[in-house]
Amino acid sequence: MTSRLSAFFGAPHWPTVAATYAIGTLGGAAAMLLHLPLPMLLGSLLGVGAAALLGLRPLGRLPEAPQRLRMLFIPVVGVAIGGAVQPGLLQEAAAWLPSLAILTLFIPAVHYAGFRVLVASGRVDRVTALFATAPGGLVETVQMGEEAGADMQMLIMLQFLRLILTIMFIPLFFTWMVGHAVGSASGAAVAGSEMGLVDLAVLVVAGVAGAILGLKLNLPAGHVLGPIVLSGAAHLTGLTAAVPPQAAVWATQVVIGTSLGVRFSGMPKRRILEALRLSLISVSLMMGGAGLIAWGLAGAVGETTPAVFLAFAPGGLVEMGLIALSLKLSILYVTAHHLLRIILAVSVARIFARRFAR
Repeated sequence: MTSRLSAFFGAPHWPTVAATYAIGTLGGAAAMLLHLPLPMLLGSLLGVGAAALLGLRPLGRLPEAPQRLRMLFIPVVGVAIGGAVQPGLLQEAAAWLPSLAILTLFIPAVHYAGFRVLVASGRVDRVTALFATAPGGLVETVQMGEEAGADMQMLIMLQFLRLILTIMFIPLFFTWMVGHAVGSASGAAVAGSEMGLVDLAVLVVAGVAGAILGLKLNLPAGHVLGPIVLSGAAHLTGLTAAVPPQAAVWATQVVIGTSLGVRFSGMPKRRILEALRLSLISVSLMMGGAGLIAWGLAGAVGETTPAVFLAFAPGGLVEMGLIALSLKLSILYVTAHHLLRIILAVSVARIFARRFAR
């Protein structure tokens, strides 16, 4: 058993992992007491990120969180998103076509604009700037950047900062917009019926089997898309009306926030500050564009301005899905756009990379 765990997780130092998640949980609890938006996600991210930046060494080692443990929790988000599937979804989705069409233009435009801004700064080379400003597909763009000879430390920092800054800014923006804390700090919960043993079994199967199928079939973000499909089918056919309990969603937020926070471990502070400055420029450009589109498009597609803004924001599918769940926005609308965003971002990066190669 021990050897199998080591093979899957990469033999982490488990006492340090436990201490790291304890820091993340305490950070989430503190954020909840302070009534911050999305406290379990933001609090764990900020708590663990600060510990990593300060070089704190619980049990004599830097904060540590196996990224594969994150993969085990992500299906919870997919199952919860699938719980929003209702009859009439296809008719509702037809109204999204103008929004999806605009997204196909927005992604290459904002990618190119961000690329030009980073190159003009003179702080990163063209190859690194190309893959660092891709507004999606973090794993794929980092891999392509490595093959193309990018500055990997800067590329990874810029891509993770894109996620982190987006996660931090969106709930703060929504809090400012509505005038009070949003997400779990305001008591928001995932809606659903009471869960029995049959419901629990259906949701577990949807999460586990969906993740396996999604990865085996190489679907975009398969570890979350597979559970969305199976959970949606289960809810549509009446097998269950339940969704993951709030405690499971909070635990997922802590795991994801902690996994992002540990990315700062061992990174040179000077380079982090430089990457932060560049990422602030890039993310502001992307989110500014998303805000303008949301302001002009919301009425035409029958969605709220926050939902459209979240659909066009440059965050990750899982993270944006958690925010949509917590804010009770149109989760399927947001998810559809982020799936397309990942496909477009990776495709556009590949096309630009080929032009560079020529």
